[in-house]
Amino acid sequence: MFKSVIKTTCKGKTESVHWVDCRRVSSATCFILKLFRIGGTPFTVVKEIIKKGLAFPSTLPPHRIPKWPGGYTVGTMSEKFDCHYCRDPLQGKKYVQKEGRHCCVKCFDKFCANTCVECRKPIGADSKELHYKNRYWHDSCFRCAKCYHPLANETFVSKDNKILCNKCTTREDSPRCKGCFKQIVAGDQNVEYKKNVWHKDCFTCSNCKQVIGTGSFFPKGEDFYCVTCHETKFAKHCVKCNKAITSGGITYQDQPWHGECFVCATCSKKLAGQRFTAVEDQYYCVDCYKSFVAKKCAGCKNPITGFGKGSSVVTYEGQSWHDYCFHCKKCSVNLANKRFVCHNEQIYCPDCAKKL
Repeated sequence: MFKSVIKTTCKGKTESVHWVDCRRVSSATCFILKLFRIGGTPFTVVKEIIKKGLAFPSTLPPHRIPKWPGGYTVGTMSEKFDCHYCRDPLQGKKYVQKEGRHCCVKCFDKFCANTCVECRKPIGADSKELHYKNRYWHDSCFRCAKCYHPLANETFVSKDNKILCNKCTTREDSPRCKGCFKQIVAGDQNVEYKKNVWHKDCFTCSNCKQVIGTGSFFPKGEDFYCVTCHETKFAKHCVKCNKAITSGGITYQDQPWHGECFVCATCSKKLAGQRFTAVEDQYYCVDCYKSFVAKKCAGCKNPITGFGKGSSVVTYEGQSWHDYCFHCKKCSVNLANKRFVCHNEQIYCPDCAKKL
């Protein structure tokens, strides 16, 4: 990389020099040749190319060193600054400040302005700029790609990198109502179900024709029913309360129940998913059955529930035993499913009965 040194003389006197980056050679040289006078006396500039360094006179004001452009604001310069690009004085002129650097309006339009994606021309500092997803437009160029309607102050839709107005979007992309087959335009209230769409007022009960809208409904094939019509036409009715079962129903012995209706006859505990016993069309949880319904074993005096151990029951002359409690009073041999002798309300095996 080559660098340059610039020597300046004023009335035969050589000024001191200092080194700066060679990337600023052309603009610095141009700026010295074209613009500067110190004390009314122009510099004589001698440019000598060497391998190291670029020098400016140490007498140059700091604000005359070239700078790089960035984001911008527009104003009128009241201090002594020059355009970053052409080095024209900006005092009293309209200028643009971009990332802290100053440039005239002409240079901004040429070097810094964003390019309009529609007309491919720069968007000058005096123009109104619109941007969307890192793309830029003149306000007059921001229009529908199909009908060319201006959209600078209106809502729009972006599709495939094209800007469209709502009307053009509706013509191409709007879904059609399953009920009336008309297009559903932006802003219309609608109902979606299984990839089909209806206007809100077109989504009606197949039976009573009342608008379901966004309310609850029951699908039945290709038809839809409001809650009332579904209960009347299709729903099962609880055997206890005789009301329609719309959800949470259970079935016992081919009879439908609401889950909240199928409860213990004594404590009202819900029996769905629980162990229970049915006695004369009444249903009991295990605890209530043991306490209030189950017969007591004549042997151990505990309730005979039919659950777990001792599920088999031995009954004789109005008395009941767990099968494991039915044994000989004397020798304790189990007599379930065997011959036995009853003497004075006690049970004996045949051998022990002979010895009585």
